[in-house]
Amino acid sequence: MPYILKRHDGSSDQSLRAHNAADEFLVNAFLDLDLNPNNSVLYNDRFGFLSVYLNDYNHVSVITNKSQEKAIIKNITSNNLTLPAFSDPLISLHDKVSFAFVKLPKSLDLFELFLQHICLNSEDNVTVFVGFMTRHFSPRLISISEKYFINVSQSKAVKKARLLQLSDKRTIDHYNNLKTIDFGDKTYKQYYGVFSADHIDYATQFFLKHIEISSSDKKVLDLASGNGIIACELATQLSDAEFHLMDDSVLAVASAKLNCNEDNIYHYCNNDMSIFEDNSFDLIVTNPPFHFEYEININIPLNLFKDCHRCLMVGGSLQMVANKHLNYKSHLGKIFSSVITLEESEKFIIYKCVK
Repeated sequence: MPYILKRHDGSSDQSLRAHNAADEFLVNAFLDLDLNPNNSVLYNDRFGFLSVYLNDYNHVSVITNKSQEKAIIKNITSNNLTLPAFSDPLISLHDKVSFAFVKLPKSLDLFELFLQHICLNSEDNVTVFVGFMTRHFSPRLISISEKYFINVSQSKAVKKARLLQLSDKRTIDHYNNLKTIDFGDKTYKQYYGVFSADHIDYATQFFLKHIEISSSDKKVLDLASGNGIIACELATQLSDAEFHLMDDSVLAVASAKLNCNEDNIYHYCNNDMSIFEDNSFDLIVTNPPFHFEYEININIPLNLFKDCHRCLMVGGSLQMVANKHLNYKSHLGKIFSSVITLEESEKFIIYKCVK
């Protein structure tokens, strides 16, 4: 049966598809199993292609982003299918898994977190299939796989995609899924798979030096908050303010909760600002995402900027850091009454946009 799938990611590029050859390879591997592949788990099913085509089988979809969950739900319901059970890689699964199907994420740290989750939540004879485009192969993919499975084999290429098949899992008894990053006099924690794994992102470091804050900033939103460092650093200067941190990533929000857990700090996992009322914030700060896996997509931050205007109080400001080549200023000028450059370097630029 043919299904209709959409990306549901805010992109205006109609040429982009909701799947690629690696997704198709995974579906065919699932359907070719001699055994009934029930009690299976899907990882990194970005827009629901796997959940749609494997909907007749009992499976769990392990998600890492709120936008991913929303896209899967929209594609499942629009095709009149049954929603899968959802989980995330920090939660233990209710039943032991026999088969796992992984669409390889760009972050190999996140891939390793997936394998840890599989090993801790699976039968001894679990089989894992990992689908990826050949151009995204890295020797580290094999070395990570061999940390958790004894047998690691790679298929021939089909439509420029390949599969890894992993079996005979090694014994692990706990997660090793946290990294630490020292910045200033504080150590920040973050889970594998969160943006900028080995150091505080250089754009964020530049931003923190030049943000303009005022004692009148009583309600602050850190948008696309990552591990929470921007809000944490500002909170030391605005001790009376209320801070709200939002990120699309489940793992980023969980990381921020480890770093920022005071009574005046609130956390949200979402990819849009519909949860916030109009005229809510005095200040919104952000290092907005524009890389989504292997794609660059500025439509997503542009939509967020429009919502920032709605959510700011009159006279409030959106302050953001960006790579200079993205040319956000021409778009921001259509939304805000005032857009000024606070600071710029060879690579980065900081804008202050006033409502």
